[in-house]
Amino acid sequence: MNERGSQSLMDQETLDRRVQAGETPQWVADHWDSFQEGLLGERNNSPFPCFFGAESVAAGEPLYTAVPSMSDANALLTLRDRVLEYLDVYQDHAGRASLVTFFKPPEDPLSEREYHDALWHILQTLHLHDPEPWPEDIPTDPDDKHWEFCLGGEPMFPTCRAPFYDTRKSRYCPIGLEITFQPRALFENLNVTAEYEAGQRARDVIQDRLEEYDGVCPHADLGDWGVDGDREWPQYMLSSDEEQAPTECPITVTRDHPKPAARLS
Repeated sequence: MNERGSQSLMDQETLDRRVQAGETPQWVADHWDSFQEGLLGERNNSPFPCFFGAESVAAGEPLYTAVPSMSDANALLTLRDRVLEYLDVYQDHAGRASLVTFFKPPEDPLSEREYHDALWHILQTLHLHDPEPWPEDIPTDPDDKHWEFCLGGEPMFPTCRAPFYDTRKSRYCPIGLEITFQPRALFENLNVTAEYEAGQRARDVIQDRLEEYDGVCPHADLGDWGVDGDREWPQYMLSSDEEQAPTECPITVTRDHPKPAARLS
């Protein structure tokens, strides 16, 4: 799991050691510094809103990979392999082990619209090259309240940080795109999904912290999976400027997509 190279799957200790030893590209080191500062620091005298994420990073639980392009086919196919590898090992690694992916920043700054396009290109590519069928119990229509992104047969919640967030600093990364993949099973194992009282309490705490941390009201698109009126896909990359964000989910999901064998390398 901890082989050398920017596209390997790394535990947090290995990532930090490689960064400190100068064994990673500078953009990976910059991402790591920004990620730690964002998750473990404070803003407006308030800690990072998602206390599960902050506690997990403090405990060294997440797994990490770095992707040298947001569009290159080989880089995205390797990302697919890393996500599949992560799904095989995360439950044995730690109870709150999400997968944090750092993307190499573009040479020229991108607009918010271009970051939305990049995210959905990445997710569409992962779906088209998923070796497993789309789960039978998950709808293929993103406008269904029970839809969520899936890979390797696992429903998951990918959430982004990006450079275009001027006010919502909880989603801000000055370096480039970051996607954190969180399997639904991770939330279910912690009993923090919407149907549990603990999940409802956690949402209330996170939303209170969001308002303190960001200095603005929580985003209107924030919601819970399976709740009437809430949708998953707009939450993956919350809009800052509504005119630059998609109004419909820009992914096509089919149950009979190509299923090439996983290329673990």
